[in-house]
Amino acid sequence: MEHSYFNEILILLVAAVTITLVFIRLQLPPLLGYLTVGALLGPYGLAWIADTEHTRAFAEFGVVFLLFSIGLEFSLPQLMQMKGAVLGLGGSQVLISTLATTLIAMYFSFSLESAIILGGVIAMSSTALVTKQLTDQVELHSQHGKNAIGIVLFQDVMVIPFLILVTSLTTSSYQMPTAAVAAAFTQGLLALALILAIGRWVLSPVFRRIAKFRSTELFTLTALLVALGAAWITYKLGLSLVLGAFIAGMMLGETEFRHQVAAEIRPFRDLLLGLFFITIGMLFNTQLLPDIWVSVLLLLAALMIFKLLLIFILCKIAGWNSTVALRTGLVLAHGGEFGFAILALALDSELLLPNTGQIVLAALLMSMALSPLIIRYNGRIASLLLPKVSIKNHRMNKNYMTHVTNNRKEHVIICGYGRVGQNISRILEEEGIPFSAIDIDPVLVQNAIKAKEPVSYGDAGNIELLNAAGLNHAAALVISIDDSHTALKILRKVREVHPKIPVMVRTTDDTQLEHLHQAKATEVIQERMEASLVLVSHLLLRLKVPAPHVVHKLHQARKNHYAQLRLLFPGEDTIMNITDKDTKQLLAIELPKATWATQQCVKDLPTQKYHVSITAIHRQQKRIINPPPNMRLFAGDILIVFGSPNALERIEAALLRSK
Repeated sequence: MEHSYFNEILILLVAAVTITLVFIRLQLPPLLGYLTVGALLGPYGLAWIADTEHTRAFAEFGVVFLLFSIGLEFSLPQLMQMKGAVLGLGGSQVLISTLATTLIAMYFSFSLESAIILGGVIAMSSTALVTKQLTDQVELHSQHGKNAIGIVLFQDVMVIPFLILVTSLTTSSYQMPTAAVAAAFTQGLLALALILAIGRWVLSPVFRRIAKFRSTELFTLTALLVALGAAWITYKLGLSLVLGAFIAGMMLGETEFRHQVAAEIRPFRDLLLGLFFITIGMLFNTQLLPDIWVSVLLLLAALMIFKLLLIFILCKIAGWNSTVALRTGLVLAHGGEFGFAILALALDSELLLPNTGQIVLAALLMSMALSPLIIRYNGRIASLLLPKVSIKNHRMNKNYMTHVTNNRKEHVIICGYGRVGQNISRILEEEGIPFSAIDIDPVLVQNAIKAKEPVSYGDAGNIELLNAAGLNHAAALVISIDDSHTALKILRKVREVHPKIPVMVRTTDDTQLEHLHQAKATEVIQERMEASLVLVSHLLLRLKVPAPHVVHKLHQARKNHYAQLRLLFPGEDTIMNITDKDTKQLLAIELPKATWATQQCVKDLPTQKYHVSITAIHRQQKRIINPPPNMRLFAGDILIVFGSPNALERIEAALLRSK
């Protein structure tokens, strides 16, 4: 029996790993590597991989899981705040793009039906590409990011009417399917109502029950069922798979399980999304390029410039400044995967000539290949194209921040004005200590300004903005941002120019503790560690331990950077979610007879060589904490060793080798 699918999967994995590694080394988006793999190995390249319908259908689940993950980042109130972007910007963009493309195509002698289909193809942008790049760049919740997400969500909804239109035009009557489109929207509303109802009254109780079993497998299976089940509901009711997945994710985003669900879904999402972009690359017929390259380049330039200018103008009309408008346009100035779906169906139905279809296909693919770079550098491109506006906006932010701080001295600067930042500000206010805050959420900042609080909009990683906030004269800086990588970036920039100012950093990530301390944070507050300290302090007080002793224990734990609290045995969740090679944990090693380590002293063990430490030795029902260097080891001793996973493996092999 020939395992052709297995051979193709191996070829695909080897090529994807190799090319993606090259792109990462060149500091290029991995998405470009996936497109390259598809173009090289697909039916129009080396033909090592067959472009089958089953492969494309399987790959589409990558987009489903991506939109489900994005939904976890948004809540229903946030989506309601985005209705202007979804309905206003999205509706206008799709309508004008379709009308303009239709008129231009008809001018070049296309039939009305073919022209409208081309309009639908050109109107679409890549939901998968936009959301992945913005997420990777931490720009998903920026204003241009929210505008872009709102527009592509409306595009996703409009895919169904276009697909219905293409299907209906294959009949002899060629009648515009108004009733079919209306039915699709009605079914779509039913699907949305159904998913919203299930999400509000069913999902949260179900996940609470599932969590009680403490089973990773059951939790993962339930998350997969929710994502795929919601996608199935919208698909059966006439809408796209991804819309249902997005709404289901959004419903779970309002629960306490969203972070855990996101962690469980991510491996499936990343794997299938890579496969999806590989299948997109397979559509590229490189053999036709010598004959059509001029037309492809003209269409590519027209598509990207037209969409950029249109979205820029629409954002300006909506009241956004030129920088936000331009960055939104740059993010969406390309073709999309749903455009390929419309185009493929039109080619199968012979509503477009094959040569025309390949020109449009090549232009869309090239726009998607260029787009990751444009999205990555959208801020720099906007600054180059609008230097005066960027300088003006920066100056306005700086002037406003200077006005907010009012030349204060010995005040506290709070980077991040979410729940933790606001709680800190309330205590400071009660104590009469002045403060100023910076946050990148425009809605939050606007609400705070209405309440006359000293908060300004901006990127706290901008050192000039921090200087305008009075960093030179501040008593302390508090970084309360939830993202540890962003906090580390801010800390490093501050330390470059202000090495002595006290900097307090909040983190939820255990793996970043050492990095933050190495970057010279004055104090790093790890939420789970602090929760443990508070809990044990209450416990000790209840057990009549003297309060001064309890305070001393807490002080020592914090002074030692929670060293004692980090001596943890790994569980299944810990093993599955290790993201840092320097993450340290405990390992119990029992010494059997006839091993090298028996009869050795603790000081003779190669602990320094492997960068580990012996925290305790268990011998005959007795536990010896921090064993002395001259303590001799015997068969049956259990050593509790602390270090990184790789180091623990190596020290275990060294201790257990034969004499």
